[in-house]
Amino acid sequence: MKILYIIPNLRKGGAERLVLNICNELQKRQNIKVKLITFSDINEYQFLTKNIDWQVIPSKVIPSITGKPVIEINNYVKAVENFKPDIIHSNLFEAEIISRKHIFSDVAYVTHIHDNMKQFRNFSLKTIFKKERFTDFYEKKLIISKYRQCKNNFVAISKHTYNYFKQTLPKNLYNNITLIPNAIDFNRFYTAKANKKSDYESKKIKLITIGTLVKKKNQIFLISVIKYLTEKGYNVCLDILGEGNERKTIESKINSEKLQDKIILRGKVNYVEKYLHNSYLYVHSSTSESFGLTTLEAMASGLPCISLDAKGNKDIVFNNYNGYLIAKPDYKEFADKIIRLIEDKQLYQQLSDNAVNTAKKYNIKEYADKLTNFYSKILK
Repeated sequence: MKILYIIPNLRKGGAERLVLNICNELQKRQNIKVKLITFSDINEYQFLTKNIDWQVIPSKVIPSITGKPVIEINNYVKAVENFKPDIIHSNLFEAEIISRKHIFSDVAYVTHIHDNMKQFRNFSLKTIFKKERFTDFYEKKLIISKYRQCKNNFVAISKHTYNYFKQTLPKNLYNNITLIPNAIDFNRFYTAKANKKSDYESKKIKLITIGTLVKKKNQIFLISVIKYLTEKGYNVCLDILGEGNERKTIESKINSEKLQDKIILRGKVNYVEKYLHNSYLYVHSSTSESFGLTTLEAMASGLPCISLDAKGNKDIVFNNYNGYLIAKPDYKEFADKIIRLIEDKQLYQQLSDNAVNTAKKYNIKEYADKLTNFYSKILK
């Protein structure tokens, strides 16, 4: 079986990390050959691409409603013809548009639904009056016609994304959606290191969050949480791992609250497991999440997770089992859950053990088994 994975670039992100984990796992298996194509040489995962057959092919498809579209795919088409894949598995919308511009009749096509792609929103009055919405709708019509042509298959990463595409795809396509929840390299994050419980009266309780610094990740909410905990007399600190256009806003808020010694912006980090292993709790403030890979990685590291309800993370975070899911962005309620796990060591250990058991169910090895079974079915 020859599988071609396509993703626009290898910037830090959940989709990119999952694709690389899949490639690294599948290429260990007999009778499977894997190739990865990106359209840019951006690679923030050097440590995960060392053993992958990866080719950079600058390509471009820009549809136009009124003018002439931009189509630059000749080198991409040649690469596909040379590799002769059985399956083309695309990730993220740019890869959808480019990889479906030229349909190969002897190839099975798979779209990985990593999030609720805005281009697939259903038609509404806003579609008429907002240029961006109308452009998205036009691109949706184009890609839907290509999906029909290639009898496209879809892999949804969570119940949330599955339901979204059930509502936005035509009926003759939504029956092709298969739910295969995301996965992690469990062994990379798991540690048998004993006693994460520390004495908060003499040592700082380390909290950690991971994610791109953008508005929907809402890290600024956690500043209020840390301020509240500090005012209550708890010796806590927070590592924020990630980079993005909200950095200055977050920094300004940290400075205005005089929490520079409590909250540290670490930027982009390759080996996040080192930080997870030295932390006590994982906190996640995102208001919208398709699944939650970083949450699973934290659980594999033995950390109970306290998160805002971001829809997709409902599949993995369970109240009083492996953490807490907070329905509304109430920083006091959020902080009170942290206090509960600081004060109750027995409860902390119970939730920590359950977090590890949850993460085990999403190991990349078992995921690869499900994926290869899925591939075998669509190739019949």
